[in-house]
Amino acid sequence: MAISKALIASLLISLIVLQLVQADVENSNKKKGYGSKIDCGSACVARCRLSSRPNLCHRACGTCCARCNCVPPGTYGNYDKCECYATLTTHGGRRKCP
Repeated sequence: MAISKALIASLLISLIVLQLVQADVENSNKKKGYGSKIDCGSACVARCRLSSRPNLCHRACGTCCARCNCVPPGTYGNYDKCECYATLTTHGGRRKCP
């Protein structure tokens, strides 16, 4: 009887600790931005506002944003702010993302 009480108590404590660890991981991921989706439409409108070919820019930007969940700030450059966005290329080896 005493062994079963000790077993139940240790299982209960293990479950509580596991729940706390999982909550901590979720909080740290939210702080890093992993769990949140950005609004690709408005981010790409801002990114492509000076483009000479806005439809092409929006289409490419939308694809890249959906894959990477980020769009660099500004209308050009700043690829260091979004590594994934900078590494996507076309079949010809050129940058896919505007």
